[in-house]
Amino acid sequence: MSMNQSPSAVRVHIAFFGRRNAGKSSLLNAVTGQRLAVVSDVPGTTTDPVQKAMELLPLGPVVVIDTPGFDDEGELGSLRVEKTRQVLAKADLAVLAAPADRPLGEPERALLELFEQRKLPYLIARTKADLLKDIPQAGERELYVSAKEGLNIRELKERLAALRPTTEEKRLLAGLVKPKDLVVLVTPIDEAAPKGRMILPQQQVLRDALDYGAVAVVTRELELKEALAALGRPPALVVTDSQAFAVAARETPPEVPLTSFSILMARFKGLLDTAVEGVRALDRLRDGDRVLIAEGCTHHRQCNDIGTVKLPRWIRQHCGAEPIFETVSGTEFPEDLSPYKLVLHCGGCMLNEREVLSRMERAVDQGVPITNYGTAIAHMHGILRRSLSVFPHLAARLDERED
Repeated sequence: MSMNQSPSAVRVHIAFFGRRNAGKSSLLNAVTGQRLAVVSDVPGTTTDPVQKAMELLPLGPVVVIDTPGFDDEGELGSLRVEKTRQVLAKADLAVLAAPADRPLGEPERALLELFEQRKLPYLIARTKADLLKDIPQAGERELYVSAKEGLNIRELKERLAALRPTTEEKRLLAGLVKPKDLVVLVTPIDEAAPKGRMILPQQQVLRDALDYGAVAVVTRELELKEALAALGRPPALVVTDSQAFAVAARETPPEVPLTSFSILMARFKGLLDTAVEGVRALDRLRDGDRVLIAEGCTHHRQCNDIGTVKLPRWIRQHCGAEPIFETVSGTEFPEDLSPYKLVLHCGGCMLNEREVLSRMERAVDQGVPITNYGTAIAHMHGILRRSLSVFPHLAARLDERED
């Protein structure tokens, strides 16, 4: 991903839902002005969610998602419906496509109930309005549209923009740096990253440091000692990749604040407080306990992969036991977490905030501890307090726990 592009995880996710042959794909193509989804009169043409990152005025950077019909049938149909349910976890805005020439049925009512449960802003687009002789009065959250004739497509986009949640812009380094501060970023060359690229959290923290007017120094962990010695003054902050936590803690003077990209990302996504509470579950793991390791991205597994090799090894060493590790990646995340003693999640850089919070809430509601890579690695290396010292309320929580 180019550094001048908005990552998909921070874009507004707009998902189009409805029954088969409701006109979802045609509507999505009309809204985007592009042929993103295959259109056919054959019910069930969309068999998997299709998503595309793009600029969409007046919303700005968005991800639009087309979903399979929510009334799909049979064994394959139920799998497609489950995929549609997974999209609900990350949608920021929903469009329910419902044919204008028929009343809302059970599939539409079920979807509306899910929207309400998830507090998901939505609009009902009464599609194929060109088939009506007279267009009825629309409801408060309803709009009669025609992809074929372009009826009310612009109005739909404007109303979606008005529904967009107005939240204060979040920053990865908020409250941690100011203009002219020195910030050192410790960035090992990740084997899983595409050749010639930095991984996304490193890119985003670097960009945020530059946006704050800070002076950013980027180094591998192998050159960290020399980099710190070459600076004319102590840095205001050192941010390290979690896998280099031990080296970074050893080489960084104790008076210099130190944290990790993963911990910053967890705060950015709203997971950090819960992750700090959940990390204690690592101390209680026993033989045969099931641990779910979840990654939001999909990548080719390397021989020394963090999720499948390093973390299980560190956890076994830490707890002195042999838990059972299961891994999921991408959009896969179990609805039922009750079999697990712990959920260990990545930083979530490839997931939007809504999906991260949805996963966190699922774990909390089911009484399953959840933490993230950075918090877990710092805890297992005995440097969690130091890595959280930049967040006083969390450091105080650790003190209270030990008291």
